[in-house]
Parts: sequence; C-alpha cells; structure tokens
Amino acid sequence: MLGRWRRRSAEVQDPLAAASRGDDSRASALVRRLLAVGIDGRGPFDSAAAVAADARRRHPSTESAVHAVVRRHTRMAAAGGFATGVGGLVTLPVALPANVLGFYVLATRTVAAIADLRGYDTSRPEVRSAVLLTLVGADATDVLRSAGIPTGGRIAALATQRVPPAVLMLVNKGVGFRLLARTASSGLFRAGSRAVPVLGGAAGAGLDTLMLRRIAKHAERALPPLGRDGARTS
Repeated sequence: MLGRWRRRSAEVQDPLAAASRGDDSRASALVRRLLAVGIDGRGPFDSAAAVAADARRRHPSTESAVHAVVRRHTRMAAAGGFATGVGGLVTLPVALPANVLGFYVLATRTVAAIADLRGYDTSRPEVRSAVLLTLVGADATDVLRSAGIPTGGRIAALATQRVPPAVLMLVNKGVGFRLLARTASSGLFRAGSRAVPVLGGAAGAGLDTLMLRRIAKHAERALPPLGRDGARTS
C-alpha cells in the first residue's frame, strides 16, 4: 500500500503542477507555521489544547464547549478582518498578507481545539494533518485521493489510522499548495472589498467571519466525537 501511495504522490500537486520551487518552499513554510503556531501555540498565542481545556472547564458539555470555541474565534476573526481593512489602500499592502496568515492560524487553532474537545489527540501527526485538511473544504477529498490514502474522502478516517510520515508530508504539502492558490485567487477580491477606509474594515470583518464559520462547520461535520476506545461515535 505504501508503494501505491508513493507512486501517486506526484499527483498531490496537480492543481499547481507549474509551480516553481519557490512555491514549493512557501507551501511547506506555511504548513509548518500553521502547525507550530495554530496547534502548538507560540508566545501569547495559546495552544489548541489550552483553548480546549479552558472551554472544557467553563462549559458543562462537549458540544457547548465546541460552540464556545467557535464563537470566541469568530469574534477574533472579525476583529482581525476589521483591522486589516479599516485603513483602506494606504495600509492594505502590509496588512492584508499578515491578515491572511493570521486568519489561517486562527482557523487552524479553532479546528484543532474542536478536535481536542471531541477526543482526538492533536499531538498525533495524522490528527494534525486532518486538522489542516479541514481548511481546504471539499478539496480535502482530492488531496486524500491524490495521495492514495484509502479513507473514502473522510477526514476522520485519516485521523484514526496510522499513516507513514512521508505520506502525511505529501498531504500537508498538498494542503499548503491549495491554501496558497486560494490566497492568490482571492487576493484581488479581498483588496477590492477593503480598499475604502472604515467601510473596508466592515467588509473585512464580515468576510473573515463568514470564512471562519464555514471552516468550523466543516470541522464539526468532518471530526465527529470519538468514544473512549478511540472509535468514532457517529
């Protein structure tokens, strides 16, 4: 099975087959940043496990804790989107790239905290790759299929099996390429919607809120609660 994964590994980068070596490096660097900051935390930015533990203490049930995590991070995404657009075109060239990276770091922590609350071990490489896959929505199925991972496109199936590190690296890089492609394709729209001071802030807040909620909903569907034996309960 590993041999089949390796033979099909080149397909992971199909959507960006013409990408340069620089793009390959950028995709890998983006994934490393999302894992290191979005899941493990850095400096004042708490880890996903710490966020999950705090929500677990404050709320009586797993699902109420999950909803609290989503609400908290949605507010943070809105604040980040507003801050990016409030200055208009004057600040946009600097603010927008930082906002895009910050948004995906925030989205990664949201999903990882949901996974933690539902019983997944976010220190496991398979779970970390599953968290990344939720960021690309429907494209996750293509990434898994291209890597030859037999999950039927189900992200939770990846999170609950053992996968060779080399294959997970391909999955992660496939996610990185798709996030870079989305960032490039949506850049003009983001810039246009945030070009006018103050109004641009409102537009940015609305867009980032919508995107964060969409990713969180996808994660809630893709990562159902695990039982005590590690099996999915739904």
